[in-house]
Amino acid sequence: MTREFRKDIRGRGASSNIPNRFDSLQYEAEPQDFDNYLIDEDGKPRLQTQIIKDSSRTVLTKNDSPDIGFTYSVNPYRGCEHGCIYCYARPTHEYLGMSAGLDFESKIMVKYDAPQLLEEALMKKSWQPEVIVMSGVTDCYQPLERRMQLTRGCLQVLAKFKNPGYIITKNALVTRDIDVLQEMAAYQGIGVMISITSLDNDLIEVLEPRTSRPAARLKAIEELTKAGIPVGVNVAPTILGLTDHEMPAILKAASEAGATSAGYTVMRLPLSVAPLFEEWLEVHRPLRRDKVINAVKDIRGGKMNDANFGSRMRGEGPRAEQLKQVFDIYTRKYGLNLKDFRVSADSFKRPTNQLSFDID
Repeated sequence: MTREFRKDIRGRGASSNIPNRFDSLQYEAEPQDFDNYLIDEDGKPRLQTQIIKDSSRTVLTKNDSPDIGFTYSVNPYRGCEHGCIYCYARPTHEYLGMSAGLDFESKIMVKYDAPQLLEEALMKKSWQPEVIVMSGVTDCYQPLERRMQLTRGCLQVLAKFKNPGYIITKNALVTRDIDVLQEMAAYQGIGVMISITSLDNDLIEVLEPRTSRPAARLKAIEELTKAGIPVGVNVAPTILGLTDHEMPAILKAASEAGATSAGYTVMRLPLSVAPLFEEWLEVHRPLRRDKVINAVKDIRGGKMNDANFGSRMRGEGPRAEQLKQVFDIYTRKYGLNLKDFRVSADSFKRPTNQLSFDID
C-alpha cells in the first residue's frame, strides 16, 4: 500500500501515520502490512479500530495548567475514534510507542475498570470533593462508549457520591445518559458543554469524521435543556481562515436550541499535530491551505503553535482580538453567559454501606 492509496481513508481524519518523535528507527510499511484495512465498493480504504486494554491503576488525571479551568479529569479512553485532525491530544499516543496519526484514532486504549477505579479514588479520605471533568483529554462519548458504557459507569459513581462533574463532548450520545444527568442536576452537580466547530456537514465529515453531525449536536442541546440539565456550547476549536466566519451562526443556533452559556478556543497545533493538519489541508482543502496556515501563524507569532500559557487558547494580535470581539458581541445578542453557572460540591457524601474498610 502506498502513501497515495492512504490519502483519503473513509471515516478517518489523518491520512498517514506520522513518525513517532521518540523513535530513532522509523518503519516504512509494505502492502502486506495493511491487513486491517478494508476496501469499500468505491475503492476507498477503511481502517478497522483496534481495542487495547489499558491496565493503568489510576483513573483521575490532575491538571496543573493555569489556563484550563479544572484540576481533575477522568479519561476512560486513550486515543479517540472521533478522528478530529486538529486534536491537541494526538501526541499523547507517542508516549505509548504509537503514532499521533492514524494510530491515535484507530488504536484505542480502554480502561475497562474505570468506574471501579473512580469509586476507589472517591472513597479515599484524602479526596476533597471538587469538580471532575469527563473528557479532559479525549472525548468520553466517542463511538466505543456506545457499547463500553464506561462513561455512564463513571457518571453513576459521581452520582452515588454526589461529587460534581462536568462533561465536554462532540457526541450526541450524551443524551443516552439523561437519567443519570437529571439525578446529578437535582443537587447542582452537573454541567454539559457541547462543542461545535462548524455547521457545515461536508466539512465535518472530513475534519471530525466520526463525531455527531452539527444538527445532532444541536438536538442534543435541546434535549438536555428540556430535561433540566445545564448546557452550553463551546465554539471549539475555531480555525481561522476555515471556520471562524461561522461563530455568529453557531452561537445563534445553540442559543435557539436552549444553550445558556458559551465559550470558544482557537485551534492550537502542538508538536506532531501541525504536520498532520498541514497534510489534511493538502488532501481535503488544498485551495485554502495557504490562507489557513497564514491565519494560524498570524495569531501565533509567525509559528504554527504557541505553547505559552495565557495565549495558547486564544492567540494574540489584532486578528485574535477581533475574534474575541465577535464572540462578545454575539453572546450578548443571543442571551448567552448572562448568568454564571457553577456546579456545587456541597452535597458530596461517601456511601457508608459500600465498603467496610477505609482506603488511605
